[in-house]
Amino acid sequence: MGDVRAGRVTGVSRDGEHRFSKDVTDVITLLAGLGVEGDAHAGTTVQHRSRVAADPTRPNLRQVHLIHGELHDELHERGFAVGPGQLGENITTRGVHLLDLPRGTRLHLGPQAVVEVTGLRNPCAQINAFQPGLLKALTPRDVDGNVVRKAGIMSVVLVGGQVRVGDPVAVEVPPQPWRALERV
Repeated sequence: MGDVRAGRVTGVSRDGEHRFSKDVTDVITLLAGLGVEGDAHAGTTVQHRSRVAADPTRPNLRQVHLIHGELHDELHERGFAVGPGQLGENITTRGVHLLDLPRGTRLHLGPQAVVEVTGLRNPCAQINAFQPGLLKALTPRDVDGNVVRKAGIMSVVLVGGQVRVGDPVAVEVPPQPWRALERV
């Protein structure tokens, strides 16, 4: 399976409406080529409102949103109160450095589901309506002035299946040369 690292699922969420936060649940079902069953962002073509307005025929590279729970810890230290699903993610993990993964990495979630990482989530100004100042905390600048996107990663579903809190996350990186994640 290539370079494999392991982590755990610590939260699963979905929402059938286009709202900022998603409802935490016990289990979600990933559908191959579509996303999370019952989630407003599931589909073969773009589902995010701004992307639909720009070109509704583009493929949906944002079927499943994942955030590392360590980000919640970092935000708590900075005075923000966030938990699973509140930043719009479908899956919260621990033990995997999601932002460091190359494009094309496959994440094996639980006993069956597999997603492929497509890129970084690019948070929008809506995030400040959830908690003022959060956008700046999730998009700091590096020493060269470049934006660093910390709001998680996006993926597409290759193999469907159920995902629950406590499920293992196995990381399968693609062969080199690796392509760094960019916003999608």
